[in-house]
Amino acid sequence: MEQLTLNKRINNAAHSARRKRREGKIPGVVYGKKLGSLMFEIGAMELDKELSITGEHGVVNFDLNGYNGTAIIKDIQKDPVTHKVMHIDLEEINRNGNIEAEVPIKFEGKEFLSTKGIVLQAQKNSVKVSCKPEDLPKSIEVDVSKAKIGSVYKLSDLEVGSEISIVDDLKTVFASVSIQQFEPGEDEEESQS
Repeated sequence: MEQLTLNKRINNAAHSARRKRREGKIPGVVYGKKLGSLMFEIGAMELDKELSITGEHGVVNFDLNGYNGTAIIKDIQKDPVTHKVMHIDLEEINRNGNIEAEVPIKFEGKEFLSTKGIVLQAQKNSVKVSCKPEDLPKSIEVDVSKAKIGSVYKLSDLEVGSEISIVDDLKTVFASVSIQQFEPGEDEEESQS
């Protein structure tokens, strides 16, 4: 894990965040017990590189004008059209203690199900876990390629290492499998009239 270089930002003008984005910088906020709440900016390329490694809910090390810390990514706001990061929120954490974080659930084999006319209905796309910062996974994968109609997936079915605890209720259903429902097309409706 590399160290992100954050530069303190002073919001002294209207539209300063928009101007920073044009300059290739992403505005953000880091908050914590030691820091309080501080605005910063980071290079867009540096942030994109780190997000590809840690994921959008990962743990990052940072240097904010000489202050070194560790933070968890709490929120990322993206442009709805371009999907580029517009803003990021970080929460400072204790490197030695346990943290609680939402980890995305990735469904492997979902495409295979659709070729068989079966649909996976995801009720939850993430799960809350507790672990040391260095053990936080980028995502938790579940193989659904062998699912049958009526299959139900509960959080207790997720495979995680012994260093990770699932905080959410293990009886919670996060996905189920059903048969694909076809809507009658316009051609079929017209032929019936």
